[in-house]
Amino acid sequence: MKLRWAIASLGALALAFVTVPVPGTDGYVDASAPDGAACPANAKPANMNFTLKDLNNNDVKLSSFKGKVVLLDFWATWCGPCKIEIPWFIEFQEKYGKRGLNVIGVLTEDTVAKAKPFAAQWKMNYTLLSGIDRDDVDDAYGPLFGLPVTIVISREGKICSKHVGLSSKDKFEQEIKALL
Repeated sequence: MKLRWAIASLGALALAFVTVPVPGTDGYVDASAPDGAACPANAKPANMNFTLKDLNNNDVKLSSFKGKVVLLDFWATWCGPCKIEIPWFIEFQEKYGKRGLNVIGVLTEDTVAKAKPFAAQWKMNYTLLSGIDRDDVDDAYGPLFGLPVTIVISREGKICSKHVGLSSKDKFEQEIKALL
């Protein structure tokens, strides 16, 4: 019995380390980039050569979002930190969508059957795609250890930042505004 509790405790601790942000570790942001810079000079190109299914089983090409600022969020319905960020992303899509922001949620570690009613209940107003069993997407943006993982991509298709775990609304908004 004690062994089970020890294993469960270690699992919970590991999950906490994956989902709780540690200051200074939430992205690809180059430390040499000046404060307020929209994107580091050495930002890597984002791989947008994927076609994923939306929640209605329609094909959506990520390349169709080129020229837009993209907030690419990997999430699941059971993910607590994801549920904190979803209202922020809804607000960002409403506030900045007309200026060229596209929030895209990529469902992982979950099912579309659970995501459809969840998205309706939460009134998710942004593009939702299924990344379930898509190792190619994981390879392109990962490793995706834990959820959420959120990537901010510039209009030029560069990965400007990668947030692993819960980040702050202000940080996301600052990065979005700098790229619009």
